[in-house]
Amino acid sequence: MSNANYQTQTVFPPPLVEGNQTFHTITDAICRVVEAPPSKGWIASFLMALLGLGVLGVSVGWLIWEGTGIWGLNQPVSWGFAIVNFVFWVGIGHAGTLISAILFLFRQKWRTSINRFAEAMTIFAVICALLFPTIHVGRVWLLYWALPIPNQMGMWPNFRSPLLWDVFAVSTYFTVSLLFWYVGLIPDLATLRDRAKSKLAYYAYGMFALGWRGANRHWQNYEKAYLILAGLSAPLVLSVHTIVSFDFAVSVIPGWHTTIFPPYFVAGAIFSGFAMVLTLAIPARKIFKLEQFITVRHVENMNKIILVTGMMVGYAYAMEFFIAWYSGSEYESWTFINRAFGPYWWAYWIMVSCNVITPQLFWFQKIRQNMTLSFILSIFVNIGMWFERFVITMSLHRDYVPSSWDYYKPTIWDFGCLIGSFGLFFTLFLLFLKFLPAIAISEVKGVMPQADPHWEGYADHGDDHGSHAAGEKHHG
Repeated sequence: MSNANYQTQTVFPPPLVEGNQTFHTITDAICRVVEAPPSKGWIASFLMALLGLGVLGVSVGWLIWEGTGIWGLNQPVSWGFAIVNFVFWVGIGHAGTLISAILFLFRQKWRTSINRFAEAMTIFAVICALLFPTIHVGRVWLLYWALPIPNQMGMWPNFRSPLLWDVFAVSTYFTVSLLFWYVGLIPDLATLRDRAKSKLAYYAYGMFALGWRGANRHWQNYEKAYLILAGLSAPLVLSVHTIVSFDFAVSVIPGWHTTIFPPYFVAGAIFSGFAMVLTLAIPARKIFKLEQFITVRHVENMNKIILVTGMMVGYAYAMEFFIAWYSGSEYESWTFINRAFGPYWWAYWIMVSCNVITPQLFWFQKIRQNMTLSFILSIFVNIGMWFERFVITMSLHRDYVPSSWDYYKPTIWDFGCLIGSFGLFFTLFLLFLKFLPAIAISEVKGVMPQADPHWEGYADHGDDHGSHAAGEKHHG
């Protein structure tokens, strides 16, 4: 081939922010969601979420009145939906910390349009998760016994119990995530304060903006605090779900007593967390006209992470069967055969289909970049991850002694608490969308070419090439 006919081309990735955006248009587009009257779609969604929240209120109220006997619990299945839902919701919250903290520390610019979604999702998911250990104790009014506080009976919590480890791990995770989310919100709260058209909004946003004026000293303190919280948050991605996995792994139940659970649970949590971010972000970008900020590139990158973590989960499933055979333990081997071909075979194969087979479609770029298919597949992933926790918990139904075997049948109150937890989650999330900026305004501006001190006009090849990382400077 002659040099005259040979032409090199530089391939640039799709832009992080589409359209000829300026700092002003970015602020207007994101604040418009908060400042505009609620749309009919938002009102309809909120009413459905409130209906689910009402179901939760009735289910929990009846549970406290009657006791845990209204659930389908039996011997030996003494946990049921409560532990399934707890582990599921803790896992959902993992993507928020990963996107916010770890991707920030690695200076990944594509996090800037989705980190606020993910952080909010984390907080609301942890609230839903904490609900289930609270109500599962039966005597909710005695929950304070779990806290290491002096009391007249001289009772102290059992610090060797993994359920108590959950209390400390999840409460720490919630506290750090809440602080991280709030610190990131401060510049945007000040923006909403300065744009407020009513005194109530002005004082409300002003109170939480903590006197932010955008001074150089403010930005320096902000970036230090944000970096410190990101550093504190990063280990929590590994530690929290590792400790949750100890609920199972430190027991002597066949199928649970295994060292693969901590990494397996962490990978699964990131897997389901990113799927939930897609489930929330794809409709929201369409409803609130945020397609120029949550772009195809963001969705494709999240789909790649789902593909990678999905393969890790599939590997863990295979290793469980291999180790069960290799261990030579007849109890362990039989447990996994029972999972795949026993009474709950249908749950096991739903889990495998959704978590192992479905993500393989993301090998194809056209599917990774298709919003409708990405949304549908993200829902399948979340269904599969709920069934994963269900299958693990149902290992209890056949233990060492055949005379104690029993089949767990969830009641309407089990389903009421499950559906109600989704009602609580979506109620909180819809309120967040309406009253707070769903996208981090200041961070999106940080990946714009205008944020580059050497920028002199729009580059030929896109919107974000040559700009600095979001946390390194803030202009405008």
